Amino acid sequence: MKHLKSIVYICIFLTVIVLGISSRAFADQLPLFVSRHFGDALWGSMVYFGFRVLFTEQKKLHSLVLSLIFSFGIEFSQLYQEDWINSLRSTLVGGLILGKGFLWIDLLRYTVGIGLSYGLDICAWRWYNVSKK
Repeated sequence: MKHLKSIVYICIFLTVIVLGISSRAFADQLPLFVSRHFGDALWGSMVYFGFRVLFTEQKKLHSLVLSLIFSFGIEFSQLYQEDWINSLRSTLVGGLILGKGFLWIDLLRYTVGIGLSYGLDICAWRWYNVSKK
């Protein structure tokens, strides 16, 4: 079961990355609400599922808390503006991971993405366990 969980979480993690990048790449073709909010919510979701990959056997709440701490930490780190970190942020990978500028709304977007992922995670595994009985 452990290997199945790991594979499922890795697949979800990679899918969320593709969806997040797509939400940025095709922002002009998406509804305004989606293009403004979904990228950050998907980023939070990616963080949650990344922690599920790392801590498959831990309680889901563990990943929820770590995801919120990590995401909020990254966002608050954007208040720190020095040349060396801004040069990292100016790269594609650095910008995707570290962001560029602090926005309060991003904290809400991350929380929604993480919370929805946590809820879906719980529901999906409950459904899986019920369906195999």
